[in-house]
Amino acid sequence: MSPSPSPFPADPSPITAVPGATEPPALPSAPSLDLADVLADGALAIAAYAVVGVLLLIVGFYVIDLVTPGKLNRLVRTERNPNATLIAASGVTGIGLVVAASIWSSGGLLREGLIATLVFGLVGIAAQTVGMIVFDLVAGISVRRLVAEPTLQPATILLAVTHLAIGLITAVALL
Repeated sequence: MSPSPSPFPADPSPITAVPGATEPPALPSAPSLDLADVLADGALAIAAYAVVGVLLLIVGFYVIDLVTPGKLNRLVRTERNPNATLIAASGVTGIGLVVAASIWSSGGLLREGLIATLVFGLVGIAAQTVGMIVFDLVAGISVRRLVAEPTLQPATILLAVTHLAIGLITAVALL
């Protein structure tokens, strides 16, 4: 059986010792990278990850909106409800942690990294949402009653910190 071919290209200038030479042999030069290509590839990757990340945040916001009584957009913008605002802000921040961790852990080639970010981001949003709902139920805090209150409630602060903690826990689970 013949050995499998190497995935690496053959070195065109192998290092060879010259008999009787006192100087070490010169190392072969590294292939030159065109700075413009490196910058263009990097900018493309940043833009692609930013688009996927923002889309995941938007999906996360609408998922939070689905599990929060009332329309968050109306509660925040029109009614200026501090409880709804803090619940939405902490939920989106928690999801932002999950999205950032999914980008960080994706690695590899751009296409595979974007797919991994999308999949891990969606799984993270689901885990974050389930964690929020379960904690709200276990703690016995009614989000429905909180968003009906016109003034900031202590229970909202507790839920907001918990949502951030759940986001952080979910994010670290992705790493």
